[in-house]
Amino acid sequence: MITPRYRNTLASTVVLTVILFFSTATQATINSVHCPLGCPSNPQANSLLFGHVYALSNNPNTKFADWVAYEVDILNFGVSPGRKWLTEPLLDHDKTLETDDYKGANSSELKADRGHQAPLASFAGSKYWAELNHLSNITPQHKDLNQGPWKALEDAVRSAVAFRQSLYVITGTLYQPPKLQLPNADETHQVPSSYFKVVYDLKGNATAFVMAQSAGRNDSHCDKIRPIGELSRALSFSLPALQDSGETARRLGCR
Repeated sequence: MITPRYRNTLASTVVLTVILFFSTATQATINSVHCPLGCPSNPQANSLLFGHVYALSNNPNTKFADWVAYEVDILNFGVSPGRKWLTEPLLDHDKTLETDDYKGANSSELKADRGHQAPLASFAGSKYWAELNHLSNITPQHKDLNQGPWKALEDAVRSAVAFRQSLYVITGTLYQPPKLQLPNADETHQVPSSYFKVVYDLKGNATAFVMAQSAGRNDSHCDKIRPIGELSRALSFSLPALQDSGETARRLGCR
């Protein structure tokens, strides 16, 4: 279904980037500029959303994205414009969390920041930067993880790209018991226990990382590398065809 606010623009063929929002019951190949070798599959109950700078698959049960895909292009870099958290306008209110649901998260036992899946810093120079602060792109990440190895990996990806030498990323959530909850959320949800990030180039050379909420602030992101096959077995959806690459790991500062 094409959202009403874009229908007229499409009719006039002026729009350059289309936002599509739909649920699918079939598993067809999903192609997008955000995942040029094919996007991950979309679980049947999920909502698939294509924004200007990323694509994501929102899980209505956990209330968080199972995966988010995006390109890291140096042309989108810039000075951080700030944070203004917004409920995702393309999702029904019962399929995502709201700003108030995060109240007290940082001071609770979760010690959780609002963690971007597609990082704001990678799109601060884009006129669409505000989409990065939609809560569909946010999850509760322990502050030591969010400000430690997760941030270090995002920085490493940005340092590894150059003009016309983009890298692509698929990132997402993993869940294991115990099922943690935000202290003031009024909707059923499940806080992720871990996160993954797969960084790859147009040849399919990739490096996968898995980081638990319990990761230490001073942990090295390079110590979180895992085989893609191992990660794939932990997911409820399929990744595109990618192969483990030492060269990609070296680009990310991992020797």
